Amino acid sequence: MEQGIAAVRDWLTGLQQRITGACAEIEGTPFRSDAWRKEPGEPLQGEGVTMILEEGRVFERAGCGFSHVRGPQLPPSATQNRPELVGASFEAMGVSAVFHPRNPQAPTVHMNVRMLAALPAAAPAVYWFGGGMDLTPYYGYEEDAVHFHSVCRDSLAPFGADKHPRFKAWCDDYFFLKHRGEPRGIGGIFFDDYFEQGFAPSFALLQSVGDHFLAAYLPILQRRKDLPATPAQREWQLLRRGRYVEFNLVWDRGTHFGLQSGGRTESILMSMPPQASWAYRQQPAAGTREAELLDRFLVRKDWV
Repeated sequence: MEQGIAAVRDWLTGLQQRITGACAEIEGTPFRSDAWRKEPGEPLQGEGVTMILEEGRVFERAGCGFSHVRGPQLPPSATQNRPELVGASFEAMGVSAVFHPRNPQAPTVHMNVRMLAALPAAAPAVYWFGGGMDLTPYYGYEEDAVHFHSVCRDSLAPFGADKHPRFKAWCDDYFFLKHRGEPRGIGGIFFDDYFEQGFAPSFALLQSVGDHFLAAYLPILQRRKDLPATPAQREWQLLRRGRYVEFNLVWDRGTHFGLQSGGRTESILMSMPPQASWAYRQQPAAGTREAELLDRFLVRKDWV
């Protein structure tokens, strides 16, 4: 299985390069590459590369990180559904991308693909894959929602007709701010603890999801990045970004896993928008595009 783990790592590092290369071409500026290593004696050991682009013309912040870490004990966020693995050491690797465009008409996007190996002392290793992608618009466009969900569906089509309905519903359930009773965005696909039919088929599904990410997002970005936007629309974007921050810090298992296991804080929090705001009980006026976002787009819906 070590050969399989090496293959996952090679694919992940290649995916990171493809994603950042495509986005750097759109921006016209290369990503800054920050290689890091966890040294012996720290809670985790391992290494990674955080690639970041900030204050660009298109991307206000775009981060795409690769990490490969090892630890002596799985954190609580990884064992809450697998109590038999409490106390097991682990090895985890993945690529995570979060892009916050400058233009309020362009949506934020998140993508993550990962593999975790739990290594109990007296039992065989347990592997699982997880990840997905989801879209968080600030202004709703039906063609964008249909396109994004269509590509998500296509990424899963070779693996069985049940996968897209399952993983879409999982995404709708997961990216939900329970304390506010509202979705974070329009969803996409999400899966975790996945190892159906063994290592090779599970890895193939992971690859398909990651390989479809640019096709899902870049056409939307190209349509929206240069549209006119007003200061009031910027204020709405910042308010909705506040919801994004709330989800990541309060509910996101990936953020909790990284912080609980002693991961690299700068890399874990690269998903945060560079600016966000909060206002007391602010609600958009009826009939506005801001109200339309809440009423027509931030709802559970089958887009395809």
